[in-house]
Amino acid sequence: MSGQPTLEFGWYLPTNGDTTAFNLPDAGIEPSMEMFERVLEAAEGAGFEYLLIPVIPSCWEAYVSGAYFVGQTRRIKPLIAAKPGYINPVMMARMIATFDQVSRGRLCINLIAGMNEDELRRDGLRYSKTDRYALMDEEVSLMKALWTAEAPIDHNGRFHQLEGASVLPKPYQSPYPKIYLGGGSAQAWELSAKHSDVHLFWGDTPEQIADNVLEIRRLAAAHGRGEHIQFGMRLQVVCRDTEDEAWSAARELVAHGTDADRAQIQSANRTSEANKRVQALAEDHGELIGPHLWTGITQVRAGAGIAVVGNPRQCADALLRFVEAGCSSFCLSGFPHDTEAERFGRLVMPLLK
Repeated sequence: MSGQPTLEFGWYLPTNGDTTAFNLPDAGIEPSMEMFERVLEAAEGAGFEYLLIPVIPSCWEAYVSGAYFVGQTRRIKPLIAAKPGYINPVMMARMIATFDQVSRGRLCINLIAGMNEDELRRDGLRYSKTDRYALMDEEVSLMKALWTAEAPIDHNGRFHQLEGASVLPKPYQSPYPKIYLGGGSAQAWELSAKHSDVHLFWGDTPEQIADNVLEIRRLAAAHGRGEHIQFGMRLQVVCRDTEDEAWSAARELVAHGTDADRAQIQSANRTSEANKRVQALAEDHGELIGPHLWTGITQVRAGAGIAVVGNPRQCADALLRFVEAGCSSFCLSGFPHDTEAERFGRLVMPLLK
């Protein structure tokens, strides 16, 4: 691990609810302040540095929730999305800077442009995928300029025109909060190369991740950022004291999935390259894409469905293969999220840190 950046770990807060078995009503855990606080306590106690707060329509609104969660914790940083087209970039820059100040630097930014087309239409947004990436590029560039400008700025762009715009206060973190981006398309990679501090990959083989790291670093070099950008993995975790216990828990998690679920997941995310990639991995490789890298959750849940399954040493070794591929950040989740966070912090994190 010599020469690698310091490892960091993030956890996921399921503000749309939790479960111990998908599609089994009795196993569902409704979203509530009590559930959120259990996850917050477990994640911070386990030593996770940041907390991914989702922004899909079925979830509680992320900025208001994140501001409350900061008040309930002492160290962990919310990672909250800035999605193109939802909020005027001057207002978004003010929101983020103010959040960063009142939390004393406890905020990270998650850039998301490759979103579910049906969700966008329900929210009243009609931008094409190409336009969303162009819009995000313009909006992130504007926010960075507003956060760092010493005087009001003018801007005459494709989507926004500003005259004498400024943001007060400036962010607490200098020059602004850490920026993450996850995405599998060429547009996402180029945007990440230009803007992000950490590019988060969804589950894949370590060999493919190593190739992806080299390519995005090459793209970042064109922006003078080849040595600046870092990389991470967005993964699920099913860890137990023994391997047999872990596989039993993993299979119970997806035992009630149906063909209709799989069809709906594939249809709803037909324009997302990252979603298509995890589905293709499951189709091409079956249950395992590598030692202890399981595709089962992709059949019952959209998004990052590749899971690390095994005993603590096996889980740590699986993650270390991604460290060797060039990753230093791990954004993880597991079901239910409070007990899995505690278990990972107690059993796996010491083996890695």
